[in-house]
Amino acid sequence: MTETNRRPRRRPAAAPVALLMAGVLLAAQPASALPRCAADTDQTVFEIEALKTELMVVATTCKQEDRYNAFVQKYQPTLAQNGRAFGQYFIRTHGGTRPGQRQNDIYITELANVRSNVARSLGSDYCPRNGGLFDEVMALQSADDLAGYAAGKDLLSSGATACQGAPTPRAATPARRTAGTNTR
Repeated sequence: MTETNRRPRRRPAAAPVALLMAGVLLAAQPASALPRCAADTDQTVFEIEALKTELMVVATTCKQEDRYNAFVQKYQPTLAQNGRAFGQYFIRTHGGTRPGQRQNDIYITELANVRSNVARSLGSDYCPRNGGLFDEVMALQSADDLAGYAAGKDLLSSGATACQGAPTPRAATPARRTAGTNTR
């Protein structure tokens, strides 16, 4: 073969390398940012409430009620304070005690349903995967560590979002018409 017939050597294309790098960078990014509360304190309140609910679901699903009771006893002051702040959030955002309590109840029920559905979807794998949560939470150094632990568990990403999870209050319904009155 002569030098003029020789094919030039192909350099590795830069495109596959660039695609690979782009894929790595995209994989490192979260798929979609979940809505967060406007105030960090509200976000923390929702995360602790989600942790408490998750532990309740683990306790009832995995027959570990005694471990849940130990968790509640250890963190009772923090959980009580968080529960008050959680209720106040709904009163503040839903216009008063009665509508706030109603929305609080709806949210807690929906959160428990979401977490129960996760447990149901995992089936027999749920308890082995989640039973260790009690070991982790009980090993925290102090109640001050509970908020950071709850935030790290990302329990609000499965269908119940913080600060937006409860239904918005309904618009006021128009007054009833009395018989014989026509407003048209």
